[in-house]
Amino acid sequence: MKVDLKSLGTFNRLAHDGAEQATRSMSRMTGIDASVDVTRVSLVDRADAGEELGDDTFVGVSFDFEGVLSGEAVLVFEEGSAERIADSLVPEHREDGSMARSSVEEIGNLMMSGFIDGWADYLDASIDHTPPTYVERDGADVLPEAPAASPRDQIFVFRSDIEWVDQSVSFYIYMLPEYEALASLLGEHADEEGDAISLEKLELFNQMTRRGTEEAADNVEMMTGIETAAEVSQISFAPIEDVPKQIGNDTFVGTVVEFTGIPSGYLLVLFDEASARTIAEALLPMEVDADGLTEQHATAIEELGNIMTSGFVDGWANVLQRNIDHNPPEFVHDMGRAILDPLAAQLGQHQRHAFIIDSQMQIEEVEFGAKIHALPNERELQAALDDMLVERAEGGVGSAEIDEF
Repeated sequence: MKVDLKSLGTFNRLAHDGAEQATRSMSRMTGIDASVDVTRVSLVDRADAGEELGDDTFVGVSFDFEGVLSGEAVLVFEEGSAERIADSLVPEHREDGSMARSSVEEIGNLMMSGFIDGWADYLDASIDHTPPTYVERDGADVLPEAPAASPRDQIFVFRSDIEWVDQSVSFYIYMLPEYEALASLLGEHADEEGDAISLEKLELFNQMTRRGTEEAADNVEMMTGIETAAEVSQISFAPIEDVPKQIGNDTFVGTVVEFTGIPSGYLLVLFDEASARTIAEALLPMEVDADGLTEQHATAIEELGNIMTSGFVDGWANVLQRNIDHNPPEFVHDMGRAILDPLAAQLGQHQRHAFIIDSQMQIEEVEFGAKIHALPNERELQAALDDMLVERAEGGVGSAEIDEF
């Protein structure tokens, strides 16, 4: 099964427009001014879906939908956001908890009906959905459970992040369509002679990325002596102008590296400030008696970023059988969007959309986390995947069932 890049862009825009329609419905009902910050479509291991929600408590609604597209959808609010919505609809809810729950169900049903109806209108087909079910859980547990006998380990997830204007709260729409139905719709738009890309090879490339992250984690452990684990790995697809929004406005410390070959692009290794200090001091031969990050910290981060990049990129090169080189790392310490803006601008000279390849690492013994973001040239990634032999990829990432290309 193949999908072309234009159809991925079309469906991403469709999800974004649906989220905007849902947001307008909420604004009319509550008077709360909100906007859709970013929408992305990701290919991710089912077990990793929703990991970005962390351990916070979320409330919302979920329902099943079926028709030309089938699957499950969830609208979740941060717990504090849900309270404000309840305040706007039924101010007396604090004396009656059931009223707060009813208000969440009411607004969730209104928003998600608009979201699904937008898909149905575009596809000129019927999509029905069940009544909403109230959910209240922590982190990724708020998403529907994976089927016990799922035929695929990876799924497509459409996620829209919606932010209240002038407020530091957010809520999210997750749409988890059944793989085969969505792949079939995407395939109907594919141009076999143009920019079509094999979904099966994209899945394998996602698995390769996890292996690359594991290699980078092994390098961290080798250098620091601290046991490090690879976590989430996913491939997301979004308009190039939305790429900086993927990372937000938090401040990060790390390295940016340009890699060359097929594909070329950029790779970022980013730590939050506390993690950067922790991991840098594990590399330094002596204790640093200074507040904040020093030149010694920066040098250690550059060294670590270089070895992590080498492990990550070498994993790609081995499976793709391509020469992929990379420049020395550039140290960065800034807000996430400020780091990504110039890179997205460079890629935007040649492409309208971008694949964002994300991985995470975690160290259990200390408060530490790292994110790896790769931004390959879209067309060159397609060319590399076209030439990739399945047998070679399977040898690099483990066995996988391939039906057709």
